[in-house]
Amino acid sequence: MVLDTSHANLNALEFEVFGVDSRTGFMPLRPPVGRLPALWEVWEELLDDARHEHLQPGDKFGLSVAEMARSERWRNSLCQIPLLPIDDLETSQELLRRAHLVLSFLMHFYIHTLPPDSPVVIPQPISIPLLQVAKVLDLPPVITFSDTVLYNWCLTVSSSDTNPPKSLNPDAIRCQTLFTDTPDESAFYLCSARIELHGVRALNIMRSSMDEIFVGDALAVARLTTYLISLSTIIGELKSLLLDVRKECDPEIYYNVVRPWFRGEDSDTYLVPGSGQKRRWIFEGARDYTDLNMLPPDRELSGASAGQSSLIHALDVFLGINHERPNSLSFMKRMQRYMPRQHRQFLDHLAKNPRPLREFVMSASSMDPNDGALALKEAYNHVVMSLKEFRDSHMIIATLYIMGPARRAAAVAATSLVTPISKTEAQAGPKVSNTVQTVPEATHTQVTDDATVGITGTGGTDLVEFLKGVRNQTIRTLLSDK
Repeated sequence: MVLDTSHANLNALEFEVFGVDSRTGFMPLRPPVGRLPALWEVWEELLDDARHEHLQPGDKFGLSVAEMARSERWRNSLCQIPLLPIDDLETSQELLRRAHLVLSFLMHFYIHTLPPDSPVVIPQPISIPLLQVAKVLDLPPVITFSDTVLYNWCLTVSSSDTNPPKSLNPDAIRCQTLFTDTPDESAFYLCSARIELHGVRALNIMRSSMDEIFVGDALAVARLTTYLISLSTIIGELKSLLLDVRKECDPEIYYNVVRPWFRGEDSDTYLVPGSGQKRRWIFEGARDYTDLNMLPPDRELSGASAGQSSLIHALDVFLGINHERPNSLSFMKRMQRYMPRQHRQFLDHLAKNPRPLREFVMSASSMDPNDGALALKEAYNHVVMSLKEFRDSHMIIATLYIMGPARRAAAVAATSLVTPISKTEAQAGPKVSNTVQTVPEATHTQVTDDATVGITGTGGTDLVEFLKGVRNQTIRTLLSDK
């Protein structure tokens, strides 16, 4: 059996062209920059101060007046720093990535320490450089998966070796920058980092599989079948790594302490007092810079989300799992906006392959339904089912870390009958205690009998609907026996 191979083999373009390393995948081979040069030290110092002061979200249940005052002092300090140029950062992608990380963390600290009834106006000393850095990197001006995972690690033991390492041991890295400095936050990021690093094997199988599809003969079909069997095993290992987060990250700490810092504008459910409209994030001074009008037309600013992992998107593209919807961008497609530019280009490269895997498997089965072709289809379906099981595990983690704590937070709010109060009210006089009772995050929407209704992920989408949707679409990709 020889299949049509008249099209050019896109795999001739090495993955490295797109910033995808054969040893570390979408993560860099060398540790990212850990601190910006002296000119931008004031940004790093402000970030240090926020972490050392253990700033708390402004909508934290039981927020004390002392915590509120501490946050206000830090925000005032941020407003007083000079507006720094980024020109000298533009010569280095590594420095730009660190700048995006630092400025995004600063912005999220600033916004999420504000009282819930306060408008969100991001001060010019960070709004302008963040918009400028984001424009150069072609990223949104908000915290992303690449900030918290891909470019947010260092080696546990420093090395003076100047030669590129042959590989990166997942157990030899730790997080550089955290909001809470809790082991739980670190474990949450490192879980994703381990998945990314282990996923390198999947990427290399994709590369080899594309070569076999290009050849297209019976021997290539046999080798491709073997590759797909291996890929199914690897995805099963990714599932185990995902579930391992339960060993080191407590669900209540994640939901109530860590997760509030990730929220993007589209997850901000607070209303502008007197208007009945959701708060918008205003970048102070942006109107004075005509070249910074770079927010998407739908004005979406989502927070960091596992949906921004290029690895999972690559598996979908390679297997031919289509999440698109007519007349609108799917959540998965929207999340690609938050990926590093080269990684988006890699996904485009993969999607434009003229010999997609799924079509090749279907063609092989229809042209010559022998044992080799049937084994290939069986191996393909096994991979798809492995990815479906990975998504089942994602639903388990979402239930444990988001939906369960959200129900409990909603129950607390329903029984305590408290409402958010402003800083002015908290300081009004002796009638106010030293604790500011704010409503837990899950009750920013109406409390219903089903407390999971309306719960959004940090990417801003309805969590239950999204997880079920991608899982079901994965199942629909299976090839039938007909």
